[in-house]
Formats: sequence, structure tokens, C-alpha cells
Amino acid sequence: MKLSELAKEVRGKCSGEAEIGSLATDSRVVGKGDLFCCFCGTHTDSHAFAQMAEERGAAAVLAEHDTGVGIPQLIVPDAREGMARAAAAFYRHPERDLHMIGVTGTNGKTTVTHMLFSILTEAGRRAGLIGTLGAKYDHAVVPPALTTPDPVALFSLLSEMRRTGTDTVVMEVSAHALALKKVAPICFDVAVFTNLTQDHLDFFGDMQSYGAAKAALFTRAHCRDAVLNADDAFSRTVEMPAATYGLECPADNFALIEEESLEGTHMLLNLEDDLIEVRLPMAGRHNVYNALAAAVCARRMGVSSDAIARGLAKVNVEGRLERVAACGGADIFVDFAHTPDGILRSLEALRPYCKGRLILLFGCGGNRDRAKRPIMGEIAASHADFAVITSDNPRFEDPAAIIAEIEEGYRKISSHYVAIEEREEATKYALGMLSRGDILLVAGKGGEEEQEIMGIKYSYNDKTMIKSLLEKD
Repeated sequence: MKLSELAKEVRGKCSGEAEIGSLATDSRVVGKGDLFCCFCGTHTDSHAFAQMAEERGAAAVLAEHDTGVGIPQLIVPDAREGMARAAAAFYRHPERDLHMIGVTGTNGKTTVTHMLFSILTEAGRRAGLIGTLGAKYDHAVVPPALTTPDPVALFSLLSEMRRTGTDTVVMEVSAHALALKKVAPICFDVAVFTNLTQDHLDFFGDMQSYGAAKAALFTRAHCRDAVLNADDAFSRTVEMPAATYGLECPADNFALIEEESLEGTHMLLNLEDDLIEVRLPMAGRHNVYNALAAAVCARRMGVSSDAIARGLAKVNVEGRLERVAACGGADIFVDFAHTPDGILRSLEALRPYCKGRLILLFGCGGNRDRAKRPIMGEIAASHADFAVITSDNPRFEDPAAIIAEIEEGYRKISSHYVAIEEREEATKYALGMLSRGDILLVAGKGGEEEQEIMGIKYSYNDKTMIKSLLEKD
């Protein structure tokens, strides 16, 4: 594709012509004929590496200002948006040939997208899935990277989905992705909102900015139809017309819960007076909300009641309040809960079925929102009988310092806890204290396959570790 063609798509100005063979955002892997996309990152401004990209054979540079290189430059007012629009154009706009569903919210994105994927598959759609646990389409599985991939990877993936016959794509759309304009070229057929609770304040600064990032999805420029959680105050700030769902406030769509257990929930969904009996193999009131969100979205996409019921009955989401083992009459669950609201909802979901002690093993990620650490400590102390506080993904922070910040909150409520920095040892300790009737919730990592420490990603999975430790006993 010619640089001048891309210039028309991104409304930029070219300093010359070039034939573009591929797109790149990392100067270390730029190849001959690439368009090197410069942008201001959170830590580094890649405009400084334009010359390196030129030396490695880049055909042109996309940038916000003159970088001083001798190859053609495509100057745009916003490099992040320009990069996303250039990627969409380079891959011949796959987003326009696919039915696109976007799901945003602090918690529940992964579960809702997997529920939708299952429903769409039951409806005979050739569905694609993109999110925290990776991507799936046409029997292909792509390992996880980011909740919402960066634009070059995203539109390349959408292009491949289109090529293999996918007709509908359901994807997680994070607040970061919206703020960084990763999905700027996409107008979703349906956008779904789950909830807005505290997280990512290290990036956004305050809840108003965090909410504003998510609100950007619910505009006519970015979605044609919307599905909102009526029980979340954020939904009342969205101005465009939308279908609502909920269990407390008046809503277009709601659920009547017939029976709840650790094995799942039997409920009756009322989708604008169309009644659908559903047996959801997932516990917890929060998963009723997730099922409602998925069902309402599916209905907006024209999916039948039978397909909705079958899809929800067959759904399986790795590491989302997943019962992974039993030990001496105790049940062990793994969950991705890593926010104050997530921890609270998971503990509340398990409490009614706990005949002994409700034990929680958890930590907090490093180089992320520090303000939530003592809050999560308080919630854990208030709703669990005992906690094992440990390391999550410390990244470049001292794990002991992270644990100390959690302890500040925990000690305000209770002294019934132990701090064990090494997660494997912490898990071994938690398993060793289990008695009949107890429930152990191992929270924070869910289905993650790695633990990140000082820039190195080590192989680690909570479910695998739990089973390995139980086998040794």
C-alpha cells in the first residue's frame, strides 16, 4: 500500500511517497519496507527511535512532528489514533466486514465475552473472541497478550478472522484501549457495559477520568447499539439510547433466580417479556449480571431464545470462580478477582455455601493502582474468616512492600491472617489448613499462565499449582 493512500485515511500530510509493506511500532524489529509508527508512551517517546528505524530499512515514519529522518514522513495530529486508523486501512478495514461486539467494564468483561462466544456458536455463527485469555476463531487459539491488543496486532487479527470466514467478533474493550484510541476506527454493532468500580487509578488518576474513558465507547461514533447495567450509576451518565438489564433498579431486561448453588444458578431471564429458562453452570450473583448482559446483547444481534439458553448452559470460563479441586471435604476455587469489587463479589458468592471457614489467598499487582491495596485488605478481613496475603504479579515493585500496604487495611478489621511472600509457599500453607466444610478462594490471577517478577515472566498457574501440591500430599 502506498503511503499517500494511508495519508488519506488518517488525514495526515506526507513529505514524500513510499510503498508500505508492513507496520511496526518497535524500532528493534523494524524491517525493510515497514512504516514505523511513533507515539508518546507512558515511559518512552518512540519519536526518538525514528532514526534507528530508518537505519533498519523502514520505508517511512508516522509521527506527530518532524523526526529529522531522510525517509518520507506521515505527520498526524495524534499518533495513537493515526496508528490505529493506519492499521485498519492497511488491512483493508476488516472491522467493516465483521459484526463487532465490544464489552467494557471494570469486572466481568472476560466472562461476558465468553458467554457471548458460546451463545453465538450455538446460534450457528462463526464467532471470534478477543480478550484477556487470548483469542479464538476457526479452531485457532492465540495466546494472551493484552486485554485489547495494540492496533497493529488487533487489525491483523481481525483481518485473519475475516479471511477464515468469521462473521461476528466479540472482544473486550479496556478503558486503557479507549484512552489510547486502539479501537478508534471501529464502530461496534453493539457495545456492552458491565460495571464501573475502582481500578487503574495509577493510570487515570481518579474515577471521573476512568469513567470518561469508558463513556467514550457509548457514542454514535463508536457504537450503533448499547446494552447497559441499570444497577450501576455509570449507566445513567450515558446519553445515547440503550437496552438496560438489572436485578434491582427498573430495567428492560431482568432475571428471576429460581435456585443457586456452588454448581451454578437456575434462573428465568425476562428479555423484554420473552421468558427464557437458563441453567448457568457458574455460581454467584455477579454471574447472573454477566449472563443478563450477554443474553441481552445476543438478542440485539438477533439470536434466538433457544440458542441463548444453550449457550449459557455450556459456557466455561477459565479461572472465573472456577471450582478446581476438593481436599478433605473442603472446596477450592480459583478466581481472577483483583479489584475491591471483584474480591467482594466472589466472597459474597461463596459465603452462603461455606459450612466451615471461608479462607482467602490473594495479593495485589505491582506498578498498578496502589490505592486499592488497603481497601482490598479491609474487604478481605470483613468477608473472609482467614486470609493468606501473598504476592500476585509484583512486576518491578518489592512484594513485601505491596503486602504491607494490604496489611494496613486488613489490620483495621482483623488479625486473622498470615503474610507469605512466595505464592507457591502461600498456596501450600492455605491448603494445609483446610478442614471439612471449608472453602478456599485463591484470587487475583485466575487463568493466567505466568507470574511477572522484575520484568521476567515465570510460568505459573494457580490451578496447576494447587493440583500439583495436592498430588504431592
